[in-house]
Amino acid sequence: MDTIPRRRRRNGSRGIRHLSAIPGLRLGEGVPMDRRRVLSLLAAVTMSQAVGAQPRTKPARIGYLVTAETSQGGRLKDEFRRALVALGYVEGRDFVLEVRSAEGRIERFAELAAELVRVEPDVIVAPGTPQALAARKATSKIPIVAPTMGDPVGDGLVATLARPGGNVTGLTFLATELVGKRLALLAEAVPAIRRVAVLWQPGAYAETTTNEMRQQLEVAAKRLNVQVQQVDVRRPDGLDEAFAVIARANVDALMVLPATMLFTLQGRIAGLATKGKLPAIGIDRGFADAGGLMSYGASIPDLFRRSAAYVDKILKGARPGELPVERPTTFELVINLKTARELSLEFPATIRARADDEIT
Repeated sequence: MDTIPRRRRRNGSRGIRHLSAIPGLRLGEGVPMDRRRVLSLLAAVTMSQAVGAQPRTKPARIGYLVTAETSQGGRLKDEFRRALVALGYVEGRDFVLEVRSAEGRIERFAELAAELVRVEPDVIVAPGTPQALAARKATSKIPIVAPTMGDPVGDGLVATLARPGGNVTGLTFLATELVGKRLALLAEAVPAIRRVAVLWQPGAYAETTTNEMRQQLEVAAKRLNVQVQQVDVRRPDGLDEAFAVIARANVDALMVLPATMLFTLQGRIAGLATKGKLPAIGIDRGFADAGGLMSYGASIPDLFRRSAAYVDKILKGARPGELPVERPTTFELVINLKTARELSLEFPATIRARADDEIT
């Protein structure tokens, strides 16, 4: 996708092709040219074109609906902000962010989305599926850009990836397609596992997407001959209780399903997993960076950076319904050798050969 705005050619259709094109200036055979009049008319036309090309008189207002102002959420917001700056925007002059945080309580998304709509932003950035669903329910007119949708079609956010058709567009990180792959990688890294706890957040996605993830999980578990036990986490303060359930279940490993709230908590999840001596896999390298055994998925920071190009196009007049939803084309497998040593594990050569990065 072309993220750099193209410069208008100086001799394009809006330029002056010939002096005879200037209104009021008559050039013909036998007619002397008044130099002062020509310069005056040229100055007038130039000023007129400059006025027409002036940027907006006030900064674009960008609504931003974040799950929580955690370090992870802050880093992703900064990635988006820096990407806008790289496209030529100056914060304060060209755009302002209207940030609303649910403080980890996804049930507040509807209230906060309605609050954002009332300030009449030019575009709303809804980082994940729950935020995008809340924002679309609050408005059918204001454009919405979602950097990390799980299953945009399955969740009813867009008609098709190629032609979204409504006021929502953005990118998907393939929530359903990679569930089985992550379980397979975990089983390959730790061949002895037989029981795997699976953290998931009820209500994070529409029923269609949730059922698809469960189906992918069951198919993979059967193929790998492992049992899976799903453990609910409905609120950030429910994480300790979830790990108490996991400890009683006597499982061999942990897998984290995609979910907006769990993503913001991945640092804590990685720490609790290592403390509990559980090999664990997450959806983004931030999980491995925070101490989880491994991670596999699209680069979430990259998706946030790429979402800035959507905002740029919309602010320049593009319709969200005509901007195709992008799928990731590259995926990262990151392994944490330090955590492996703490767990008395050694990664198989097959995993290390395929890893995109190793944390030592």
